[in-house]
Amino acid sequence: MSEAKKVETAEATVLQIRKIGNSLGLILPKELLVQLGFGEGDRLEVVRQPEGGLKLQRHDDLHARAMAAARQAMKDYAGALRELAK
Repeated sequence: MSEAKKVETAEATVLQIRKIGNSLGLILPKELLVQLGFGEGDRLEVVRQPEGGLKLQRHDDLHARAMAAARQAMKDYAGALRELAK
């Protein structure tokens, strides 16, 4: 017997930017948070996508530190990397 595969449909949720104290923010509906597996207190990263969209993902301290180290190494060794790329 084969199980029926669940087909996810992309539903658009329209959010409005609102004033929250002295800042601006988005309020995410509880149902959306449950679907995404996010909860109160979770730290999220916003990643800009090439097509102009945004991606939300959990913040990972280890990954963030590794990316910072990689960016610094690329900056420090830009000349050598440019020569190696030839």
